[in-house]
Amino acid sequence: MLAVVLFLAVTACAPSGPERSSEAVAPIDAVTVGSFNFPESRLLAEVYAQALESAGILVARQPQVGPREIMEPALEQGLVDVVPEYLGSALAYLEPGASVASLDAAAARQRLSELLAERGLVVLSFAPAENQNGVVVRRDTAERYGLSSISDLAPVAGELVFGGPPECRERPFCLIGLQNVYGLNFKSFVPLDSGGRGTRAALAGGEIDVGLLFTTDGHLAGGDLVLLADDRSLQPVENVVPVARRQVVERYGTALVERLDRVSALLTTTELSDLNRQMTIDEQDPAVVAARWLADRGLLG
Repeated sequence: MLAVVLFLAVTACAPSGPERSSEAVAPIDAVTVGSFNFPESRLLAEVYAQALESAGILVARQPQVGPREIMEPALEQGLVDVVPEYLGSALAYLEPGASVASLDAAAARQRLSELLAERGLVVLSFAPAENQNGVVVRRDTAERYGLSSISDLAPVAGELVFGGPPECRERPFCLIGLQNVYGLNFKSFVPLDSGGRGTRAALAGGEIDVGLLFTTDGHLAGGDLVLLADDRSLQPVENVVPVARRQVVERYGTALVERLDRVSALLTTTELSDLNRQMTIDEQDPAVVAARWLADRGLLG
């Protein structure tokens, strides 16, 4: 029954039209690379998928599966084989209440590997690239209230509306963490998308005063938005890291592992921000952006 429910959830999140039909039904021997329901994840999934294809591995794509509450069971059920994860958030999901923020990337990967091994999953090498949750305000809001860090929000949070993904209410690095670590109690919360176009539009239009965006969002370089410093270190390390089903790793061995590890080793935070800019600001197709980055680094062919 769980597999049926997850299949429906996964395919419901896939795009409609011709693209959906080609991505939702995968050849039985294909490695299915999935992504969470936000643009950067789909871009990363495309980077890793094309890298695997260049190693001669048949790949299917399952974009926009959903949040971690859907993705992690989908991995366990074999509906998805590989997903680009984020160290701290994945670990916090699996081990609620643990002191994730105190771990460095190597320690976080080790603990994540231990937890996922029990579920038949393998954590590969993590990338230097890191993408954390970022608390963002418009520049005029920052100037009006003198905001440069998240702590600065404390005296005025009760006057401000906060916007973020629906799951933000339950996440330790989102509203719960902002309340517990920073003592912030906002006027209200507006559920939006996962650090994407909807949140940026709500900020620009004044529907919200404070929003959750990702620190690799290409729009942060434009000057209209201010990323507030996480001065109490709420956010954990969030290095990009592929997670794969053990059966798939055993089937393809070094051909899969070495190719994914090569990609991760070359992916930096600066480059990830630039890839996001090309996709969200320049409006280039993620497949084109991914192919160009891989080709420039000799990772195709």
